[in-house]
Amino acid sequence: MNLKKYGWIVLAAIFIIIIMSALLPSKGTLKILDNEGPLDEASPKFYLSLPADTLRFEDHTIASGESFGALLGKRGISTAHIYQIAAAVEPVFNVRKIRAGVKIKFATGDSSLYPSYFIYPESTYEYYIISLQSDSIYAKKVEKERSVRRRQISGTIEDALYLSVNNAGGTNALAMSLVEVYAWTIDFFRLQKGDAFSVIYEEEYVDDTTYVGLKGIVGANLTHIGNEFYAFPYENELGLNDYYDEEGRSLRKTFLRAPLNFTRISSRYSGNRFHPVQKRWKAHLGTDYAAPTGTPIMSTADGVIIAASYTSANGNYVKVRHNTTYTTQYLHMSKIKPGIKNGVRVKQGEVIGYVGSTGLATGPHVCYRFWVNGKQVDPYKQKLPDAKPLEADRMEAYKTYMWDLKKELDEL
Repeated sequence: MNLKKYGWIVLAAIFIIIIMSALLPSKGTLKILDNEGPLDEASPKFYLSLPADTLRFEDHTIASGESFGALLGKRGISTAHIYQIAAAVEPVFNVRKIRAGVKIKFATGDSSLYPSYFIYPESTYEYYIISLQSDSIYAKKVEKERSVRRRQISGTIEDALYLSVNNAGGTNALAMSLVEVYAWTIDFFRLQKGDAFSVIYEEEYVDDTTYVGLKGIVGANLTHIGNEFYAFPYENELGLNDYYDEEGRSLRKTFLRAPLNFTRISSRYSGNRFHPVQKRWKAHLGTDYAAPTGTPIMSTADGVIIAASYTSANGNYVKVRHNTTYTTQYLHMSKIKPGIKNGVRVKQGEVIGYVGSTGLATGPHVCYRFWVNGKQVDPYKQKLPDAKPLEADRMEAYKTYMWDLKKELDEL
């Protein structure tokens, strides 16, 4: 063998090895790309279930009069293909309902000239993804993952409940939820200055910073005229969450205390009241709740509609028979909710109409009337039946669950 020639081959091989070693990472090190982790441990990145590593995203705010077709047409998609997309996704997403001012996204593949996906936000955490690709047209709804934060507030009633809750750091949604929890127990139209509240509740967020809404009340205590009313959610034998006091008694009663939220009583049940329209003294066999026109009116208990009509005195009104003992009526509605008619069954809290001033009325309100065994009575003077308490076999577990929450509320 020619040793000189062999030596040159060895030297060339050594040179190549040196060059390759300079180009490759040394043993024991990991190359990092854009802070996404080591190459041999990297995992695909996703945005709303789409592969973000292979897509380019473009933000766009929909202008007034800008349609789905116009948005896609400006990005090179043919009219025929736009019609094909709109028809294919119709069962899931109606392209005609996009709104001006909404910030959308287009996602385009690295090697494509045209967008592959149209992303439309339905809410803070809900999105529609519409695939625009010829071989794969579809629409689907996805949700961002939400985180839950636990909060506590306490305060005293100095004004309307929602103002007092806001002053303590809560939200209108929390105030409304408190009304729903105590709707059967507390007469919110008789709250007094000095009444107090303590609440433990949970809120939902996306991206750890954007508030989504109230998840629910974990525990509450409302002090009214010196009496304490605790409320804790717990699952009953039907698998449904209801609110119970510290003794396991349900806060729910057969009837709501009022047919609407956040307003004032403008006239109570009376045997002799001066009628503001007829200008004479006569009995007023109902309770008037003043509220803005359009405020939803709810059935105060489960029942069957026995009248949904109009008279010159009552205006638009609805009457509900709850059982052989109780009947209620709701007068002066601006309109009756569509679908509410004779024979229709309604649930407690279901909207049946909207506040108005039809018939003999001087301003927007609902006149709420209450019958017991065919006789009109003042609902605020009736001892209405309670819902069932927790079952005996659930009480021990409930007391254990409730005790720490009650202690936390008391410390607030």
